[in-house]
This record gives sequence, C-alpha cells and structure tokens, in this order.
Amino acid sequence: MQMWAQANPQPSGEGEGEVIEMSGEAPSMAAVLEQSAEAVDVVETEEAQRESADMGEVLARSEGVGVRRGGGLGADEHISLAGLSGEQVRLFVDGVPIELTGFALGIGNVPVNLVERVEIYRGVVPLRFGADALGGAFNLVTDGDQPGTNGSASYQVGSFGTHRATLGGRYEDDASGLFVRVNGFGDYTRNDYAVDVEVADERGRVESAQVDRFHDGYRATGGGVEFGVVDKPWAERLQVQGFYTDYNKDLQHNLVMTVPYGEVTYGETGTGGSARYVQDLGPSVRLDAVAGYAYRRIEFRDVGEWVYDWHGERIRERAQAGEIESRPHHQLHWQHGALARIGLVWDVAAQHRLRFAAAPTATTRTGDERRQTDPSARDPLTAQRDLLTLVTGAEYELSALDRRLENVAFAKDYVYAARTEEPVPGGSFRRRDRDVHRLGVGDAVRYRVADWLDIKASYEWATRLPSPSEVFGNGMLIVANLELRPETSHNPNLGAIVRADTARAGTFRGEVNLFGRFADQLIVLLSNDRVFSYQNVFEARSLGVDAAATWTAPGNYLALNANATWQDFVNTSAQGTFGDFEGDRIPNQPYLFANASTRATLPEPFGTGDELSLTWHARYVHTFFRGWESAGLREFKQTVPSQLLHSAALTYVVRHDVGAMTVTMEIHNLTDERAYDFFGVQRPGRALYFKTTAEF
Repeated sequence: MQMWAQANPQPSGEGEGEVIEMSGEAPSMAAVLEQSAEAVDVVETEEAQRESADMGEVLARSEGVGVRRGGGLGADEHISLAGLSGEQVRLFVDGVPIELTGFALGIGNVPVNLVERVEIYRGVVPLRFGADALGGAFNLVTDGDQPGTNGSASYQVGSFGTHRATLGGRYEDDASGLFVRVNGFGDYTRNDYAVDVEVADERGRVESAQVDRFHDGYRATGGGVEFGVVDKPWAERLQVQGFYTDYNKDLQHNLVMTVPYGEVTYGETGTGGSARYVQDLGPSVRLDAVAGYAYRRIEFRDVGEWVYDWHGERIRERAQAGEIESRPHHQLHWQHGALARIGLVWDVAAQHRLRFAAAPTATTRTGDERRQTDPSARDPLTAQRDLLTLVTGAEYELSALDRRLENVAFAKDYVYAARTEEPVPGGSFRRRDRDVHRLGVGDAVRYRVADWLDIKASYEWATRLPSPSEVFGNGMLIVANLELRPETSHNPNLGAIVRADTARAGTFRGEVNLFGRFADQLIVLLSNDRVFSYQNVFEARSLGVDAAATWTAPGNYLALNANATWQDFVNTSAQGTFGDFEGDRIPNQPYLFANASTRATLPEPFGTGDELSLTWHARYVHTFFRGWESAGLREFKQTVPSQLLHSAALTYVVRHDVGAMTVTMEIHNLTDERAYDFFGVQRPGRALYFKTTAEF
C-alpha cells in the first residue's frame, strides 16, 4: 500500500546497462528482477486490478504457488511455495514484514488495487530483506513515485453480500521533492453461500442437506498516510508512514465443518508506522535504514449459551457457555512488535559490489482471559512472551563476461532469544527460555547463454527461526508451543528462462524450475478436530519441478498462459514422533496442481482508446490425503478430492485524457463445483461479481 511505499532497496543487478533487453526499450522492474541472478518471478497486477479476484487467487495462478483458504473472503489463508508454507515463506509489503504493516490476517486480504506487482523469491531470500526464510518470500510492491497529482478508486459488489472498495491518492512536487500519499480500503461480506452438510430430522435421523452458512460474516477497514521528501542533498529519500487496520470475523464451524457455531467471533485491530532514510555516504557507499513499530490487539470470543443447528436455529441451551470447548472464552491479546533494518551497499569497483545488512526484530505479548475458570488464580495469558531475533549478513555481487554472468555469494548469521513462561497444572508457571545461534551461506548465479536464454542456479543453507505466532499461538485457534526449535534446510534451485519476440509470431516466454528442500526440524501446522499447533518434524525432503509458458499474439489480441507444479514432499525421519511415517508425504498438502488462462482483447470496439476483453481462468488440484498415507486402510482414509475450477471475466475499459474507467463482470466457479482446500471445509460455489475502477 502507499503508506509503506518504496521501503525496499533496489534489487540485485539493477543499474544502467545491467540488463540486456531485446527490444531496446528501457527495461521494466519486472525484467530487471527476472533477469538478475536471483531466483525470482514477478507477477504484475495491472490486469488483475480490473478483475474481482483477491490477492490470494491472483498468486495461486503462478507456478509453484499454493494458496488455500478455509472458506470465503476473510477466512484464514495458507500460502505455500515449493511445498513449504506458513512462516517458512516470508511475506513483505514493500520490504517490511507483513505483520508490521497492519495485514497480520494474511496476504490474501491485501487489496489487489493497492499493489503494483508481487515479487516471488524461490528458496533464496535476498540479504536486503534482512529476514530468515526456508521456502522463499513474497514481496508486495506498491505504486512507485509519480510526479503530480493522481489517484485511483475501485468498488466491487457481488454474491454472498460482498462489497469491497479501495481509494488512493498521491501528490508529488517534482521541484521541491515533497510527496504525500493516502489510501484506504473497506471489505464486507456475509459469506452466506450454500454448503452440503448432514443434519438431523425431527426423529434424530441424519440426512444430507444443502444449507446457507449463517454465521460467517467478515468486515475489514484500514488506511494509511505517507509523507516525505526525495532527491535532497541531505537525503535521497526520507519518508514516514502510519497505518490503521481493523477486522472482525465470525467463525461458522469446527475444523472439519461437522459442528456449526452460532456466536464465536474473533478480530484484530492494528496500528503503527515506520520511517525510512536513504542517502549516499560517499561516491560509492549507500545507506538504507528502516525502522518500524506495530501494535496488535487480538480478541477471541466464545461465550455462546446455545447449541445451534445448520439452519441457524437454537435447538437447546447449554449447561455451560462456550461452543468450541464447552467452556467460555473471552481472550484479549496485546502484542507489540518493533523492527529495525540497516543496509549498506559498497561499490568496491566496476562490476564488484558488497552489501551488509542487520535486522533486529523484537516482539512482546501479554493477554487477559476474561472468563477464567478460577478467577483467583494467575491468568495463563499473563505468562511472559518475549522474543528477539537478529539476522545479519554480507553479500558479494560480481558481474563478468560483459554482464552475461552475474553471481551473488552471501553469508548470514541468525540469533534467536525467547524469554517465556509456561502455565502448568496447579496454577504455577515454569521457565521456557531458549537461545539459539546459527549460520548460513548461499550463492546465486545467472548466465545468459544467448539473448533469448538465461540459466539460473542457486543454493542456500538456510535457517528459519520460529515466529511469534508459531511459538505463542495466534490468540485464536492456534495454541502455543514454547518448545519449537529453529528449522534448517539445504535449498538448491535450477532453472531456465526462454524468451522470443517477433513481429510475426508474437511474444513467447517459457520457464522451467527444478527445486529441492532438504529440511531438518521442519515446523508444520498440525491439528485435531478442535485446535491447531505447530510441531517440529525431524526431517523432511521436498523435490519438485514447475514449468510455465506465456504466449501473446502480435497486437496483444490474444494471450495464453499455462503452468504446472509437481512436488514430492515427504517425511524422512527414521525415529522420534514421526518415525513410524518415514517415507510418507507430509499430510494435508497438495502435490500436483496446474493453472491455465486465456485473454482475448478487442481494441476500440466502440470508440478511440477503449478496449473490450474476455478472460478465462482454470485451476486444477489433484486429490491428497488429510493424514499420514500409511496410517489405516487406504479405502477408508480422509482425502481432499481433486477439483477443476473455472472463472470468466468480461472487461470494458474506457480511456480518456484525465484517466481511465474500467467495468468488469466476473463469474467465479463457473461450473458450480464443490470446492475444498481443506478436508470437509467447503468453499463458495458459483458467484457473480461486478467491479468498477477509476484512475485519474
């Protein structure tokens, strides 16, 4: 979003003459990144901003990316890359960790219209982010600097009582360097789509029925402001941002959608800000410093006194309040997070560059259980919850062979310090402190075989430190695990990119990537039918391949895209808790999925500058097991069924001297298939949306 705009330093390899472009035009930022040594793909959102798909759906169309949601808009999302998911894949907004930007609910709920592009880093996370990761990272980049006054707005309405709106404006004075940006968003939905469940009739006999969800509403609002100056003798960039977000969500059922809830709710309020300073310290040294703070207030309420059926009717009064655990909960959590990141870039000589980075992050949390079983005892939520991490590193970049070869070698240092208390039976507490120090190294290389062919290879021996939400829980359905240990992994990647651009045949781009993840102490999210917790799997290995191809006809009248991903993510632990499942795939994870899309465009059908387009998207996910595949008889195992989902959008764009107006009609789940990302939890069926956007 604009409130955190441009918090990420320039990427590796950027600079005058650094990228060879066949067309002779100035390279886009996407081209700069994709032709660097980094294992990165770029998703540009210009087309997606006209459609009604949210950010999660947009990213799920990329190769190797899995996005799973336990319901409709506002439901918890799990994003994965090369089989690794959750906190193993780091999320950033303009280079700032997403939890410090007000979007702690997840990447899928960031409005697409406030994002210019998404950078997807596979396996190796650049040093400039100052973060630990195992599977890679997503960086959502907002609009860049644009002199003058301009803005945008969007409004979407559709099925299940859905309304989404965004508004943004910016002013930048080229002469003085002063800039101001503001934006806001609002989301609302009832999520009252039809689901298939089993209900009891008047005689208590269970039968299948289709009902509308009745307690699954979601509301979110937020906004921010950013101001500063650029291109001053004393500061290349100095900016300050502030944000505020708030959301509330109803919880409709248990984890496998067998028990309906009628009053359980949760929500969060976040506020904070950050500051950034960029300046040359000399002819060859550049400083980039960021500092930020975020406050989160998390509330979870389960104090219902009635049992509800799937029709939303009260069927009997409970002996004790509480729908999830047959006891009431009204929990408040207050979390304070602070981040600092200092980066130095030193151009040692022509084609030689050194980078240094240090990024400490501190988190503290406390809470209050307002429906405590024993009011005279110490509240378990007041247990100490303090976490400090420090990631530092150095990076050496080399360009050689007339820039056909680019290599980046790096080393990282990880420090983890947790100061915690664990409640134990009897009302007492015991210390659960943990201190960890790890090292990591890696290298990324890109070789341009020809103007139309790049070969990339990268490797990182990576450490990923447990996050606050993994160690402390999320204040809702994920419970704490203070014994979590850092995970490590050897992450090799090998890929090739092919490009062709001719006036007669159009533009073609193809990419294939081979990847491996050899992890130790892997942290995975496991559940029973009531709550989740993060656990260490002793050893795991993921091998896979993903491929993508894009073709655009001359004149941009037709564009075709397709990609597919296969990954074999298995438990390799021979002993310990998961030793009995050695050789099994990690449960509850898709291993084969694919996407395809077509866009046909008719320019100027009714007037000069306008455009009419028809877009079709399809996504296939192969069936997978909910639990360990070797446990129990195969014919009785719980599975998430395979599914093929379609969507179609008709878009009309009118361009004029002062901007552009776009109107889109879109149908999701065109064939009204039963859709599942998790076992038993049904996602929305066919849905119709209308969206209009304006740029001025």
